[in-house]
Amino acid sequence: MVELTINTDVAYKILTRFIKSEVERVGFSRVVVGLSGGLDSALSCALAVEAVGAENVLAVRMPYKISSADSLDHAQLMIDQFKVQHETIEITDMVEPLFVRDPQITKLRMGNAMARARMIVLYDQSESFKGLVLGTSNKTEILLGYSTLWGDMASAINPIGDLYKTHVRQLSRAINIPAPIVDKPPSADLWEGQTDENELGYTYAEVDKLLYLLIDQRYSPQECIEEGFNEKFVNSVITRIRRNQFKRMMPPIAKLSNRTIGYDFLYLRDWGT
Repeated sequence: MVELTINTDVAYKILTRFIKSEVERVGFSRVVVGLSGGLDSALSCALAVEAVGAENVLAVRMPYKISSADSLDHAQLMIDQFKVQHETIEITDMVEPLFVRDPQITKLRMGNAMARARMIVLYDQSESFKGLVLGTSNKTEILLGYSTLWGDMASAINPIGDLYKTHVRQLSRAINIPAPIVDKPPSADLWEGQTDENELGYTYAEVDKLLYLLIDQRYSPQECIEEGFNEKFVNSVITRIRRNQFKRMMPPIAKLSNRTIGYDFLYLRDWGT
């Protein structure tokens, strides 16, 4: 069976240099990160501190009225350990008018609204602090579409988007992210008792091994089944990857001219430098 391991020393060097070079490339020296109290944002924050210095990192906590107290406490562990600048901006008053408008609003709709409200806050702080918004979505979430378009998926740069959740945990342990953050069940903290793995229907450890074969090793579905994965599980994951492809792309543009953005006009963003 597949064993997912990375060289954490090499990964740390690559990711911190990535942050530093990408921030400086566009004329910035600071970053802003939404610090949820979860593992992914904690890792992005810690990498940023090494890359640009704690004084150049603004960590923003954005609780909703029913957010877990543990989330705020765990975010505080990061603030205390890594000495970053920080703000706490509650989003309750931002989203409640939308929620009360429709008594039938679902938890999914509420979660999407909260994720997008938090991104409004982060981009506002980006302008105020003069720092780029740092992404906190890992490879597992991106592939499965377990994220909100124009919400937690939005960022200027994303240092952890090529790390499966399993890798995120390995690297976080290696660089001494506080144990309560590393060890707790992953959760978007959208409602009381919510966990990622309960919603997905499988563990990150399980799906990461399958994703690694499908994506990195280019295994066919049948080859994954021959490796011991349940056929229904394989097919459900593949369906989810395909269904959420639109989240991983910029919106398609209808082609009218001879040089259409995204089709023919494909210059690097640093074209001309």
